[in-house]
Amino acid sequence: MHTQNLANPPDWQLSDFDFELPEHLIAQHPCHPRSASRLLDARQAALVDRHFAALPSLLRAGDLMVFNDTQVMKARLFGKKTSGGQFEMLIERVLPALELHNNSAKEPPHQVAAHLRVSKKPRIGATLLFNGGATATLLSRYPDPDGPLWRLALSKDPMEIMSESGHIPLPPYITREEEGSDQEDYQTIFAQNLGAVAAPTAALHFDASVLAALNDAGVVSSQVTLHVGAGTFQPVKTALIKDHRMHFERYHIPAHTLEAIRACKSRGSRVLAVGTTSVRALESWARTQQASGDTDIFITPGFEFKAVDLLLTNFHLPKSTLLMLVSAFCGFEHMKHCYAHAKAEEYRFFSYGDAMLLEKTRHASSLPQPPLHNTTPAHPNPLS
Repeated sequence: MHTQNLANPPDWQLSDFDFELPEHLIAQHPCHPRSASRLLDARQAALVDRHFAALPSLLRAGDLMVFNDTQVMKARLFGKKTSGGQFEMLIERVLPALELHNNSAKEPPHQVAAHLRVSKKPRIGATLLFNGGATATLLSRYPDPDGPLWRLALSKDPMEIMSESGHIPLPPYITREEEGSDQEDYQTIFAQNLGAVAAPTAALHFDASVLAALNDAGVVSSQVTLHVGAGTFQPVKTALIKDHRMHFERYHIPAHTLEAIRACKSRGSRVLAVGTTSVRALESWARTQQASGDTDIFITPGFEFKAVDLLLTNFHLPKSTLLMLVSAFCGFEHMKHCYAHAKAEEYRFFSYGDAMLLEKTRHASSLPQPPLHNTTPAHPNPLS
């Protein structure tokens, strides 16, 4: 287990989390089969190069694997303004009734919060025409007049529009055109709750053979739901990372997962979070005792992990909040060591890339005991 001195934590600079990456190491396609990807065993200072299929041999009977069961929406849509100009839209979230403006019965149904790319900024009230024939009306910025997103009312159910004419929103660093295989490749085998605009990519390495081996090894599994937002790809831009404004994402932890975590801890076993999104959900619960809601948790070096003992994760973007989370989990110097090794050994980076297995730097305090029922804030404040 690695240790780091946090008695006098540094004032972390954004430049601390920057690194150069050769373009050819950015994976443009996934491995087939999924478990053929590489796995950097980085639990100790001495790094070991493995293949992902070895994961079951690295865990113990009774360990708990927690994966994110969110499903990626076909959230990327194209169309024209009434004036003829082209637009591209990325639906960040479908707004349930309690999030509608003023929560008024007169509010139009089928509202979404979305990113909009268009040559000329549209006016409030403008109508957009999707390629599939549906329409959208711009209502306001979201979640406030200075918000980063647009609030729009669609002419019919957003899920129906996305199903008919939407595209899988591949990450911006995948520079090729979308292919038919991406509709399956960019979904995990656990995906069942629709609502994300990006995949929880650490789980993309799992296939039936690995799951069977994990089961044979006595590893327990459970799930959380965290709908990954587009903010996961946005680099931090503030010189000091403490000044960064973190994006919100919706999460839910079922009662049976909370019970599985307690049982795991009580028998002295370890909780393995499959991906940083699972970490965000579990540590949000451990900090707030809320099993459902919106989280803007920002995990940076010095954070004390209360729920997660092991982390399975891909290699992340420079200057990203995910790289900061990994540094907090395994230690900043160890993170740099891992990334230098991965570059030298030509591991594949980012969403369709390879994975690494990490152990947290130090023992955290005892786990809180939240109620087994879910507690959702009455008025969540997403993306604010």
